[in-house]
Amino acid sequence: MSIYIENLTFAYGKNLVLNNINLAVETGESIGIIGMSGSGKSTLMKLLAGLYSAQRGIIEVHGACTPKDIRKNVAMVMQNAMLFPASIRENITCGHPMSDEKIWQACEAAQLTGWISLLPDKLDTFVGERGGKVSGGQAQRIAIARAIAKDAPVVLLDEATSALDDDTCNAVLSALKRLTKGKTVVSVSHRPEALTGCSRILRLEGGRLYNV
Repeated sequence: MSIYIENLTFAYGKNLVLNNINLAVETGESIGIIGMSGSGKSTLMKLLAGLYSAQRGIIEVHGACTPKDIRKNVAMVMQNAMLFPASIRENITCGHPMSDEKIWQACEAAQLTGWISLLPDKLDTFVGERGGKVSGGQAQRIAIARAIAKDAPVVLLDEATSALDDDTCNAVLSALKRLTKGKTVVSVSHRPEALTGCSRILRLEGGRLYNV
């Protein structure tokens, strides 16, 4: 079992967002979760990513139970790629020791090498504040390269392509395919058509998960 959730409840103050959630995901399984905006999809993903602690219930991700240990097992790609005001290299490595070969392999898988090779400073190019010096598609692929380089057993995709135009979306989808190969994957979206390829799809509504 790669992901196990039992009786998970989470609230922001008095606002109950997740109510007695139960979920089991097998190793290597790819599942999708749909839900309207504000239904709690992103909150659930942050709990699965170890960014939040469970207020009540159990979350276990690839054998890890504490947020600190869960974070080691998870790579996450969100709707709006979160880049640091640093170089492409630093955004991929996040300060961890990593060979240029591994970085370039991640860039190749994320379809970034053609663009990076044309930049004067290559991997040491500064991306700007909040990635302001690169396009949305480039920022998303840098985030995917970061996730590929981390090589975590569990991948979380939170509306990963919804903010992109069709041409950019196709390139990002190709990069995501390489990222998720052989991994346990949880994808969330408000659009069912964005979750094609998932072995099963669940709906998050009223704080609860339902089979579709």
